[in-house]
Amino acid sequence: MPAAFSADEKARIKGLLMESGRRLFTTRGLRKTSLEDLVAPAAIAKSSFYQFFDSKEALYLELMTDRMTEVRRATVDDALLSAPGTREGLRRFLHATVDVLTTDPLYSRLMTHPEEMAAVSRRHDPESVTGVPGNPVTALFDFVAEKRGEGALVAADPAVIVGVLQAVLLLPMNADRLASPEHYPQVLDLLVDVVAAGLAPERV
Repeated sequence: MPAAFSADEKARIKGLLMESGRRLFTTRGLRKTSLEDLVAPAAIAKSSFYQFFDSKEALYLELMTDRMTEVRRATVDDALLSAPGTREGLRRFLHATVDVLTTDPLYSRLMTHPEEMAAVSRRHDPESVTGVPGNPVTALFDFVAEKRGEGALVAADPAVIVGVLQAVLLLPMNADRLASPEHYPQVLDLLVDVVAAGLAPERV
């Protein structure tokens, strides 16, 4: 029979599970993290884990949704939507997202390992991932679709435009593969400028 925990114990244990999940998912990934690994810092049995989360994928999802609001604020509200025009908005979005990816190991993991997000979606309603109000990817798609409809972006499928933006975000994870890695900051700045200008040929 699972142990009974007081409200204070539940809050403390959930905090420990969230912290161990954040650390282990970042360093090992979802597949290589076991329930034993997750519960060890909290000193609870594996069976007790299910009093807090339905699965390790549910823990992963909660960690992700917890970060989404802050990431959306930094990349969408304060960058993409705060600019005077579409081109500048794309530039600010890309730079802000690169900043998040290079300073937040968990979010970098979430965004650069789509197979883990697919595993979460298989265990949970996909809407629980895509439908989160703070989801910055959904907000980006909405922005691109709106600006594409206004003629402020090139005549390409919105999914293709978002794909191009996502391709830029792969650069920080591959900076060491550049012919001259020491020029990474300049390469990033020029790439962002070229992509933003190419996707939004005219300032709006």
